[in-house]
Amino acid sequence: MSGRARLALCAAAATLMASCALLPLVDRPTWLLQAVLLVAVQTGVGAAARRVPLARPLTVAAQALVTLMLLTLVFAHQQAIIGLVPGPDAFRHFDDLFQQGSNDVSQYAIPAPLTDGIKLMLIGGVLGIGLLVDALAVTFRSAAPAGLPLLALYSVAAGLSHGAADWLWFLVAAAGYLMLLLAESRDRLAQWGRVFGGGPRTPGDPEGGAVAPVRSGRRIGAVALGVALVVPLALPAMQGGLLDAAGAGAGPGHGSGGTISAVNPLVSLRDSLNVDNDRQVLSVRTSANDLSDMYLRIVSLDDFDGTTWKPSQRHIIGVPGLFPTPAGLGADVKRTAVRSTITAADWYAQDWLPMPYPPSKVRIDGNWRYEPVGMTLVGDHGQNTRGETYQVTSLDVQPTAGQLSDAPQPPAALKREYTKVPSGLPKVVARTAKEITAGAASHYDEAVKLQDYFAVTGGFQYDTQVEIGHGPDAIANFLKKKQGFCVHFSFAMAAMARTLGIPARVAVGFAPGTPQADGTVSVTLKDAHAWPELYFEGVGWTRFEPTPTRGTTPSYTQSDTPGSSLPNESLPSHNSSTAPSAAPSPSDSCTARLHKLDACDSPSAAAATHSGGGDDWSWLWYALVGLGALAVLAVPLSPLLWRARLRALRLGAHARTDEGAAAHTLAAWQELTDSAWDVGILPDESQTPRRAAARIVLLGHLDATAAAAVHRVADAVEQVLYAPRPRPVAGLAEDVRRVIAALNGTVSGRTRLRARIAPRSAARVLWAVSAWWAALRTRASAARPTLRRTSGQQG
Repeated sequence: MSGRARLALCAAAATLMASCALLPLVDRPTWLLQAVLLVAVQTGVGAAARRVPLARPLTVAAQALVTLMLLTLVFAHQQAIIGLVPGPDAFRHFDDLFQQGSNDVSQYAIPAPLTDGIKLMLIGGVLGIGLLVDALAVTFRSAAPAGLPLLALYSVAAGLSHGAADWLWFLVAAAGYLMLLLAESRDRLAQWGRVFGGGPRTPGDPEGGAVAPVRSGRRIGAVALGVALVVPLALPAMQGGLLDAAGAGAGPGHGSGGTISAVNPLVSLRDSLNVDNDRQVLSVRTSANDLSDMYLRIVSLDDFDGTTWKPSQRHIIGVPGLFPTPAGLGADVKRTAVRSTITAADWYAQDWLPMPYPPSKVRIDGNWRYEPVGMTLVGDHGQNTRGETYQVTSLDVQPTAGQLSDAPQPPAALKREYTKVPSGLPKVVARTAKEITAGAASHYDEAVKLQDYFAVTGGFQYDTQVEIGHGPDAIANFLKKKQGFCVHFSFAMAAMARTLGIPARVAVGFAPGTPQADGTVSVTLKDAHAWPELYFEGVGWTRFEPTPTRGTTPSYTQSDTPGSSLPNESLPSHNSSTAPSAAPSPSDSCTARLHKLDACDSPSAAAATHSGGGDDWSWLWYALVGLGALAVLAVPLSPLLWRARLRALRLGAHARTDEGAAAHTLAAWQELTDSAWDVGILPDESQTPRRAAARIVLLGHLDATAAAAVHRVADAVEQVLYAPRPRPVAGLAEDVRRVIAALNGTVSGRTRLRARIAPRSAARVLWAVSAWWAALRTRASAARPTLRRTSGQQG
C-alpha cells in the first residue's frame, strides 16, 4: 500500500473514530454502519481522483459531488432523478428533513429516537467532516489542521452528552487523530530517505522500520493522551442546564442589536429536582410581607411547537434605569413596591438573572442586557450570576377576582401570537379543556377551572421520576397517565389555555424558598420550578399554580379554589437550608409518600455543616485548579525553559582543572552551534570546527567582531580535540553570548521568536531519548537468558 493510500485510510478511520462520540446522542447505533460505508466510498473516490491525477480542487469537487449523490441515494432517492441525481424535489425533501431534525433535536431528551431528520444530520455531518479531513490531510498533505474539523465533531457530541463514558469517546477520537499524524509523518520521512540522528537499531528490533522520530512520536502521543485523561479528573466540574451552569441554558447575543435564545429546560428541571444532595442556589432578603408569592423568575417560554415550550428569539438592549410598566397592567390594579437583595452561590453560574416578576429596577454590576418582552436580564460576553449580589425593585401585583373576570379582550396582535397552537396537537387536549371549563362565564373562570383540575380535582400525582415522553402525543399521554412534575403541569395547562383562546406562556425559575432564622429566604435546587402565566388585559401576565404540592396557590384564585395561600412546610419546595430554620421539623409525621417525593425536612444544615465540612476543602480545589493551569502553561513553554536551563549550564561555572576546562570548551561550542541551529543554520557534524565556524559566519552574516568570537571558540575546541596539551582559554562564555546576540540581530523578529519559543535544537532531546531507549533494550536483550530447545536424543 502506498503512503498516500495509507494516509487516506487513516483519515477515514480518524473521522469515524471521532464520530463514535455521537453514539450516546441517539438510542440506536445503526446509523454509524451506514456512515462507515458512505465514508469508505467517499475515500475511494478521493483516492481514485488523486491517482488519475486530478487537480486538487477538482479532487475535492469530485468527492463533494459523490457525497451529495450518496446522501440523495440514502435519504431522497424517491424524489431524485433515476434515484441518484438530486433535483429540485430532492433538495426540498432535504430541507424538510433538516427542519424535522432540528425540531427533533430541540424536543427530545438524550438519547433521542433515530428519526429520519436526526439521521440525516448525523450522517451528513460525518460525511462533511470526512470530506474536510480527507481534503486537508491527504489532498493538500497537511494533517495537523485536519484536527480542527475532528475537534468540532467531538465538541458537538461532548457538549450535548454528559455520560460516564465521555472519557472513552475522547480517547477514541484522540487516538484517531494521533494515528493520522503518525501516518503523515511516516509518509514524509519515507520520502526523505535515510534519517540522521536516530538511535541504533538491533536486528531483533520489534518496531522494524519505524525510525526514531516516529517511535518517539508514538510515545509522546501516548503520554499526551494519558495526561489529557488524568488531569481533568483532578479538576472541579460543573453540570450544565438552564437552571445550572452557564452556557448550557440561554445563549445571549452581543451588543445592542443582539438576540437571545435558550434550550428546553425540561431535562435540567428534572435533574435539579432529583438531586441527592440539595444545595442552596440563592439567598434572598426582601421587604415583602407575604413570602409565599416570592417566585424568582428566570425566563419565559412562549414558543409552542406541540410537544414542548421554548423561548422565542428576542432582541436585547441596554439595561434601563427604570423598567417600563408591564404590558397590560392597568392603573386601577393594586400594587406594592418590593425591594429584594439577592445573592447567588459561588457555584451557580446562570446566564439569566433570577428576579421577582415584574421587575421595575435592577442594580447589578457587570455586562447585563435587557430583554423587553419577557422583562428579563441576560448576561453578555460571558457574564453570569456566579457569586453576584444584586438589588431588585419589583411590583407585588394584587388583582382581584373581579378584575380578572371582567378583563376585556387583549390586543389582537398579542392574542394571535400567544394563542397559536400547532396543527399536530392531539385533539384530546382541546377536547379535555372544553370539558373541564364547561359552564365558565369568562376566561378567568376557565383558567381557575384548569388550575383546580390539575391541582385538586383531576386526580393528578406529582412525580419527578416519571419519564418525560417524546413526540406530539406527550401532553396527551400526561393527561392519560396523570403523573408528572411541574414541567408537565405547566406545559399542559398553558397549551389547554391557548386552545380556549387565552394568551399563555410558561415561566421557569424558582418557587418560594424556605424562611431562615436570620430573616433571609434560602432558595435551593429543589425549589426549581415551572408555572404557567396567562394574560388578562388590565392586569397583564398573571401567575397560576397547577402543580399539586408545589409552590403556593395565588390568592386571586382562591374564591373557587380550596386551600390556603400560606406555604406548606411539608412541600417539596421547602427543604433543608444553610441556616437553622425558624419552622418546626415535620419529620415525625413524614409519610412514605412524602419520603418518596423527598418532601421531608432534613436535619438542620448547621449540624450538617459541622459534620460534612465540604466547604473546608475548597482550598484544595483552588490548589488543584492552580496546578492544572501551571501544567497547561508548562507544556508549550517547556522547550523555552529547557533551552534556557541548558544554556545556563553550558556557559556557567566549571571545575578549575584541565578536564573541567576541556568540558567547558566543548559545552560552549555545543551551545554556539545549537544557537545557530535555532535561527536556521543547520549543524554539519562532518566538518571540522574551523570549517563549521566559517560556515556559521557566512550564513549568519556576522560582523568582524562576532566572526572573531566564533573563530576563538573554534580554535579552543580544536586544541581540546587535537593538541597534546590543550591550554585553557578564558572568555569563551562571553564570546558565545556575543555570537548569539549577533545572530539574533541578523534575523527577523519572527525567527527570533521561534528560536525562543520552539528552538530547533530541542530535537536533540528526542534523539537522546531514542538512543537511551535503544541502549536500554540492548542491555535487556543481552541480560535475557537464552533458552535452547533440548534434542530428542537419549544419552
